[in-house]
Amino acid sequence: MKAKYSNQKEKINKIELTQAAEEIKKGNLVLFPTETVYGIGANAFDETACKKIFEAKGRAQDNPLIVHISNLKMLEEIVDEISLLEKKLIHKFWPGPLTIIFKRKSKEVIPNVVTAGLDTVGIRMPSNLVAKELIEQANLPIAAPSANVSGRPSGTKIEDIMQELQGKVAYILDGGFADIGLESTVIKVEGEKINILRPGKITKEQLQEVAKEVLVDSHVLSKVEKNEKVASPGMKYRHYAPNTNCMMVYNKEKEKLIAKINELTINAKQEGKEVLVLGRREHLSSYIANKKWDMGQTLEEIAKNIFTLLRKVDNEKVDLVIIEGVGEEGLGLAITNRLIRACSYQYVTI
Repeated sequence: MKAKYSNQKEKINKIELTQAAEEIKKGNLVLFPTETVYGIGANAFDETACKKIFEAKGRAQDNPLIVHISNLKMLEEIVDEISLLEKKLIHKFWPGPLTIIFKRKSKEVIPNVVTAGLDTVGIRMPSNLVAKELIEQANLPIAAPSANVSGRPSGTKIEDIMQELQGKVAYILDGGFADIGLESTVIKVEGEKINILRPGKITKEQLQEVAKEVLVDSHVLSKVEKNEKVASPGMKYRHYAPNTNCMMVYNKEKEKLIAKINELTINAKQEGKEVLVLGRREHLSSYIANKKWDMGQTLEEIAKNIFTLLRKVDNEKVDLVIIEGVGEEGLGLAITNRLIRACSYQYVTI
């Protein structure tokens, strides 16, 4: 299938958005921007259409999809009930990069393929104008995981994902570089507490402004066993990963961090390996690797850049990529979550 391509970098073209929405209503797939990463979307009510997402991505059937809505009426059509705490979260963080896991109304409304057979469904209301208008034009919720082949880094700009997905979607909306660069925070409310299943731009510290008890799921920084069911995407399978062997290194003391990365670089060179280091801008001059890339300086810059950088490392033909860790405070938890998975759990903290 040759997709129609729309460049939305300058402004939203209503005619092109209407065409993309028509493809959604026909049961086809559309590639579209959100403020987090790009999504590959289908009519969330259409089981056959949603199955196409799994086929296009090569995605495991037990990995649930997130449903995107543009208004609260859509939410009420899908979920069974909304607690007081959930209402507070909606009021504070929607539209925005927060996905809430709700009890779904029935299997007849949202098909099992979307929820991986669970009685819950993850829902968010994106703030990106192209995403919002696409949902409005289609007049139905859109199920959409990140736009990438499963296991690969998520797409934060069209140029990164065009080649692997172009023949698999009916329409492509180009919104330029994603603002945030990491997928949404995914949470589940249990009574008066919030459980973070996947960290993102909405941090634990921000959620603590709404609820006294905010917990981080143990699987955020550890593996999920094969037989375990997960309520959130991105928890279970190899994700965000280039083909090149990667390792993350972290220490809150700058000197120890740089020393350890240089030690690992020397050891790799002695084994005849070529090394690429991804580090903060201010640290790059201290690294002895022949190849070293700037991840950015602030956590926001690193979040926005990291997936694009991970997509490029395979082109360098190096044997090892050493990635500088960022800690677990604030947005750092989300970045660390992605990097640990990109490194297939090879990481050193000293």
